[in-house]
Amino acid sequence: MDILIFENQQFFVLFAVIPILLLIFIFALYFGKSKLKKLGNWQVVSRMMPMRSDRRPWLKFSLFLLAFASLIMAAVNPQIGYKTEEAKSRGIDIVIALDVSRSMLAEDIRPNRLERSRLAVSRLIDRLDNDRVSLVAFAGSAVTQVPMTSDHEAAKMILRTVNTNSVQVQGTAIGRALERSIASFTDQDAGSRVIILISDGENHQDDPIPVAKRAADMGIIIHTVGIGTPQGAPIPVYRGNQLSGFLRDSEGNTVVSRFDEDMLRSIASAGGGIFQTGTGPDLGLNQILEEIRKMEQQEFETTRFSEYDSRFHYFIALALIFFTLELIIFERKNKWLNKIKLFDIS
Repeated sequence: MDILIFENQQFFVLFAVIPILLLIFIFALYFGKSKLKKLGNWQVVSRMMPMRSDRRPWLKFSLFLLAFASLIMAAVNPQIGYKTEEAKSRGIDIVIALDVSRSMLAEDIRPNRLERSRLAVSRLIDRLDNDRVSLVAFAGSAVTQVPMTSDHEAAKMILRTVNTNSVQVQGTAIGRALERSIASFTDQDAGSRVIILISDGENHQDDPIPVAKRAADMGIIIHTVGIGTPQGAPIPVYRGNQLSGFLRDSEGNTVVSRFDEDMLRSIASAGGGIFQTGTGPDLGLNQILEEIRKMEQQEFETTRFSEYDSRFHYFIALALIFFTLELIIFERKNKWLNKIKLFDIS
């Protein structure tokens, strides 16, 4: 199945310029028409300018906006990965279970817990060799975002899109996250399987300890990373990109999310792994990677995307077409073309 990705997602922000340009254009038209009205009666003035057009400026500007939007999409560079290849390699199967509940938006860790976690996981993936990786996002339920793969670049691209909307059910259910992580291993009989759980430890909906013990019985090691501070922080609520306040409970009190170290230590102990306090740029993941490197590697077959084909040139072609049309259409009526009524754009 084809996978669509965007190489330079940061350029999407340029679409915010389009409504600004539209407002400037509308203001310029209004200002120009106001100046003309000052010359006298508008009906008389308009008859004195028979070649003036109300529609053509709008048509030219619409073409300009379409060309501008096409150039933005060319800069974003949509890519489609469709070529696959089978390969054998040796490594460890690693499932990263990432907490995406709203408490991960707390800013006691800058810029916030979730963003710092994503950056640290991305750096961890960069350090993996032939290891396969899977990504599970969880809150009140758990969803596999990246199936087990050795395509680390694809995993990182999908990781960048993971946010608090990736899981529909809010809350925190670490037990379900561990169950989903166990199911993410493609070979349930293989050794050298690791789950790295990254969370603030606030667990409201289930008991993860029995699940961690069951994973250990299956030969799966569970390491945990705790992110946050014991003092905690309020959970910001955004409307669009603007901070509108902080999350409140049913009684109107501001909810303060605190890091629960004891829970994460207990999970790591039951799962036969280690616990790391999420400090520093790596959140302690480098120490966990050292523990993983001590494990025996296994041989496995993997399917991966061999390349992604860029599609930016299609949008450049569209931009050239729109710019060309914008140039050949004049703002004033053409007395010769005006006699042709195939398309009335007067």
